Amino acid sequence: MITLDDLHSARTRLEGITVRTPLIEFMWGQPPSAVQHDRRLFLKPENQQPIGAFKLRGAYNKIASLSADERKRGVISYSSGNHAQGVAYAARALGVKAVIVMPNNAPAIKREATAALGADIVLVGPGSTERQLKAEELAAKHGYIIVPPYNDEKIIAGQGTMGLEILEDMPDVETVLSPVGGGGLISGLAAAIKLSKPSVKVFGVEPELAADAQASLRAGKIVQFPAEQVTRTIADGLRTQSVGPINFDHMQCFVDGIVTVTEDEIREAMKQLATNPETVAEPSGAVATAGFLFRADQLPKTRLNVAIISGGNIEPQMLEELRR
Repeated sequence: MITLDDLHSARTRLEGITVRTPLIEFMWGQPPSAVQHDRRLFLKPENQQPIGAFKLRGAYNKIASLSADERKRGVISYSSGNHAQGVAYAARALGVKAVIVMPNNAPAIKREATAALGADIVLVGPGSTERQLKAEELAAKHGYIIVPPYNDEKIIAGQGTMGLEILEDMPDVETVLSPVGGGGLISGLAAAIKLSKPSVKVFGVEPELAADAQASLRAGKIVQFPAEQVTRTIADGLRTQSVGPINFDHMQCFVDGIVTVTEDEIREAMKQLATNPETVAEPSGAVATAGFLFRADQLPKTRLNVAIISGGNIEPQMLEELRR
């Protein structure tokens, strides 16, 4: 389990690398009638990071923590897109060779951005397990150091630095909402918040089609969903088939609950967020906001709330359709 010292060390490594994203109040568009207007929502726009997503925090913290010998061997990771860019960006900044295993259904905008950052890309099928196995195979063959997308304490601590920022910028925050894929973001975020101010509630939000984390917390053990199910969600960054074991330990300790949202609700949240250029979100990035908008009855009745916009790497055609 990570500690506050781990979080503060990660923050020091990230100085001058990541953006300290601000909190932006969400301005109501046409909210569902169930939403109470005395509930205020502030957005943490990680779409403003250099790679357009929060993943740079964990990736850089992990690679910067490697020894000189490990860096010489190069790194390998597996990702549907945003972690791929985070690893590629961090590796380039630190002079390290990077290889990324990506699913063949990853959005073109993410594949192209990863390649542009200098990483070598290996394409495999759509299952998250498949790309992990390929990365492990290549690591064993070539000696690369694996930089996991979520199941790693250095990754978790890096992602958790945004929790420290939220508490500094809004000391009176009552509830924080995070998207959940493999669990790297929510486990780091929740640890940072609960270790600093236990009274703050931390909830995860998942697509209904990929609600393995919710199922896992309810079962008290990790539940894996089939690839053919999770790949149906529009939220490509949340198509992991199960959370990581290290992440699950943190979630059981620090997360208050998980709610789920439908595909239409994700699209509606994206549409509302797209009205402000600073908060444009890809599907995965809009999930936490969708939870706030559509699951008020399942969340704490708190006045000051923060939702993480985990990324803004949206396909131009999709963004154009939202704005029509």
